[in-house]
Amino acid sequence: TRPGKMAPAGGGGAVRRLWVLLALLALAWARAALALTEQYPALSLLKQELHRQHQGPAGGCASAGEWAEQYSAECDSSFLHFQESDCDIGGSSPCESMLSFNTEKILSQAKLLAEQKRFPFATDNDNTNEELAIAYVLIGNGLYDEAIRHFSTMLQEEPELVSAIYGRGIAYGKKGLHDMKNAELALFELSRVISLEPDHPEVFEQRAEILSPLGRISEALSDLTKAIQLQPSARLYRHRGTLYFISEDYATAHEDFQHSLELNKNQPIAMLYKGLTFFHRGLLKEAIESFKEALKQKADFIDAYKSLGQAYRELGNFDAATESFQKALLLNQNHVQTLQLKGMMLYHHGSLDEALKNFKRCLQLEPYNEVCQYMKGLSHVAMGQFYEGIKAQTKVMLNDPLPGQKASPEYLKVKYLREYSRYLHAHLDTPLTEYNIDIDLPGNFKDHWAKNLPFLIENYEEQPGLQPHIKDVLFQNFESYKPDVQELVCVADHLGSMMQYETPGFLPNKRIHRAMGLATLEVMQAVQRTWANSKVRMNGKTRLMQWRDMFDIAVKWRRIADPDQPVLWLDQMPARSLSRGFNNHINLIRGQVINMRYLEYFEKILHFIKDRILVYHGANNPKGLLEVREALEKVHKVEDLLPIMKFNSKTRDGFTVNTKVPSLKDQGKEYDGFTITITGDKVGNILFSVETQTTEERTQLYHAEIDALYKDLTAKGKILILSAELGEVDAVCNLILSLVYYFYNLMPLSRGSSVIAYSVIMGALMASGKEVSGKIPKGKLVDFEAMTAPGSEAFSKIARSWMNLK
Repeated sequence: TRPGKMAPAGGGGAVRRLWVLLALLALAWARAALALTEQYPALSLLKQELHRQHQGPAGGCASAGEWAEQYSAECDSSFLHFQESDCDIGGSSPCESMLSFNTEKILSQAKLLAEQKRFPFATDNDNTNEELAIAYVLIGNGLYDEAIRHFSTMLQEEPELVSAIYGRGIAYGKKGLHDMKNAELALFELSRVISLEPDHPEVFEQRAEILSPLGRISEALSDLTKAIQLQPSARLYRHRGTLYFISEDYATAHEDFQHSLELNKNQPIAMLYKGLTFFHRGLLKEAIESFKEALKQKADFIDAYKSLGQAYRELGNFDAATESFQKALLLNQNHVQTLQLKGMMLYHHGSLDEALKNFKRCLQLEPYNEVCQYMKGLSHVAMGQFYEGIKAQTKVMLNDPLPGQKASPEYLKVKYLREYSRYLHAHLDTPLTEYNIDIDLPGNFKDHWAKNLPFLIENYEEQPGLQPHIKDVLFQNFESYKPDVQELVCVADHLGSMMQYETPGFLPNKRIHRAMGLATLEVMQAVQRTWANSKVRMNGKTRLMQWRDMFDIAVKWRRIADPDQPVLWLDQMPARSLSRGFNNHINLIRGQVINMRYLEYFEKILHFIKDRILVYHGANNPKGLLEVREALEKVHKVEDLLPIMKFNSKTRDGFTVNTKVPSLKDQGKEYDGFTITITGDKVGNILFSVETQTTEERTQLYHAEIDALYKDLTAKGKILILSAELGEVDAVCNLILSLVYYFYNLMPLSRGSSVIAYSVIMGALMASGKEVSGKIPKGKLVDFEAMTAPGSEAFSKIARSWMNLK
C-alpha cells in the first residue's frame, strides 16, 4: 500500500483515540517482560543513598574507623568481639546489643577485655584498665549514659586519663548527633585527646566521623588527611574518598578509592564507590567495569547490581539494565530504590504498564516515597487513566516540606502536571484540531512550567476538576483494529525507530517511536493535501496550512507521548519573558562531569573555538597573535583552553563564542546561531556549555527565513503534484531540509525540537515521493549536525546521505 493511501494518522480525531494507539504498546511490552522473567533517577538519587549510608543511624552499629586502626571496622571491633556477641548487619536493627544487661556478666567480660588490653589507650595499671573496660563494655551494650557516668567518675580522680576522655567522647557521639549538645561534647573530648596524644590516627578519624554528618566536610577531610599522614590504611583512604564523593569532587575521590584498593584489593564497597566516581563523571563504560569487579568480589551485592543497571540505563542499553535490576530484585524483592529506578527506566522506555507495577510495589513498601508517587500519577495520566493519575498527584501535593526542608523536584513539578492533566481530561473527547494549549493555558503558567520554577503564580485560576461524564481511555487490543489501522501502526513503529539516536545516553523509547512515527504519517498526509490545494483544520479554523501548522502536528504527538514534559512554543510565551530571552541550555562539561551524549562533537566545537580565538586576537591583539597561535597548536581538548584565556584580560575568567547561520533569503547576511561558553576556576574545574538564546528579534529573523522557504516549498510542491520530474523532486527535497535547518538553529520549542523537526523532515520528504530508508548513524545527533553545519547546503548533504535519499 502506498503511504498516501493509508488510513488517516490522526487528523481531526479526538485525543482519546490517539491515547489508545499509544496504549497498545503496553500489552506488547508486558508480554516481553514476562518472557524475560522479570528507572531514571536523577543521578543525585545514588548520591543521597551513599550519604545516608555514610551517616548511618543515630546510635547504630559502629562504623569504619570508629575505634582504632588496629581494631576491626564494621560492627566487629575486636575489643568487643566475644563469642556471645551478635552483630548482625543484615538484621532488623542496625546492630543488636552484644550482651544483655547482666552486671556479673559485664564484669566478667570487662575483666577479659582488660587483661588483653583490647580497648583504646590502655594503661599500665590493671585496676584502671578494668574500670575502663567496664565503661567500654557499657558502650557496646548501648548504655551510653551509664558509660559516660563511669568515665566521668574516673576523670574526677585522674583528669587527663586519655582512654576515659576518648571513651566519653565516643559515648557522646553514639548517643546521637541529632542533639547538637552531644555533638559538641563529643568533638570537645576528641579534641582534648588529640592535644594530649597527637600521633594517633584513630582519634582524627573518629573526629572526622563526628564532623561529617554535621556538614563540616572540609574539617573532616583535614582530619582524615592527618590520619593518613600518620598511618595510611585502606579504610582511611576509603573513608576520605567517600567524603570527597559527597562533596562532588569525583576525581579526587577516585584517587582515594584507588589507593584504598591498592592496599586491600578485596573491598567490594570501595570498588562500588570507585565505579560511582566514574558514573558521576559520565564515564559509564569505566563505571560498568568497576561495578562488575565489585560483583566478582561479592556476588550478592545488591547495590552493585542496582548501580550496574542504572549505568546501563544511562548508556541506553535497556536489555542489560533490565537484567541487572532483575538480579538485584532476585536478591531482595523489596529493595525500594531498585524498584524505583527500574520503574523510571521502564517509563522512559515507553513500557508504562510494567513501570506502574514497579511504582505500586515501591509504594506498598514506602507509602511516602514522593518519586514513586509522582511517577505513579504520571504513568496513569500517560495511559489515559486520569482519575487514578490525579489522585496520586494530589498525594504528592499534600506532602508539604517541613520548615527549613528543601522541596523535592517532584513536589515542585506536581502542580503543573495536575493542572495539565485536568486540562487534557477536559478536552479528551474534543478533536485535536479544535484546541491549542499554547493559546489556552495562561502565559505565566507556561513560562513557569517551561523554566521549572516553583508554582507561585499570582491570580492563577485552576483548571476545572474532573467531570464525571468524561470517562477514562479504555485499552483496546491491537487485534481489534481493522487491517488498515494495524498497518498504519506498524509503519509508524518502523518510522519512529529510524529516529532513534545510536549514541550513549539515549534510551530507546517505544512510545516516542510510535508517536513520532504517527506524526510523520500525518505530516505526510497534510503536506500532500496542501500541495493539492486542500485546506486543513488547525486550532479551530479551516485554512491553507502554514509551516507552523506542519510542525504543530508533530508537537501534538510529542505532547501526548509524555505529558511530563512541557513542549511549548517559546514565541507564545508572555512578552515580558520573551523580551528577557529564553535559553535552551546544554552543559557539555560541568566541573568533572562530562555529558557523553555530545562527546562526538567536542572536537568539532573545539576547532571552531580555536578559529574564533585567532580571529579575535588578530583584531584585538595582533602583537600577541603568534604566541596565541603557538599555544593553540598544543590544545587538544577543551580543558587545554584555560591557559589561553589568560592571554587577554577580557577573557581571563572565561569567554563566549557565537556561531553564525548564513541567510538564504538575504545573501551575505548572518544570524546568531548558538552560544558556546567556557569558564574555569582556580583549581581547573571547567564549565563548557552551549545555548540558544530565544529573543523576539532573533525569532522574527528566523521566522522570515522559514516563511520564505515554506512559500517556495509550497509552490514547488504544487508543481511536483503535476509533474514527476527528478529535478522538481530534488528541489523540493532541498527546500524541506533547508527549512528544517533553520528550525533546528532557532530551537523554538521548550522541549522536543529535535525529534519534532526530524519527523517533519521524514513526513514532508515522503509527501514528495522520496523513500526514506536510512537510520541516523551511530554517534550522530541531527540537531547538533544542523547547529554545527556551515550552512543549509552542508546540512542537506549530510541528511541526504543518512536517509539514503537518491
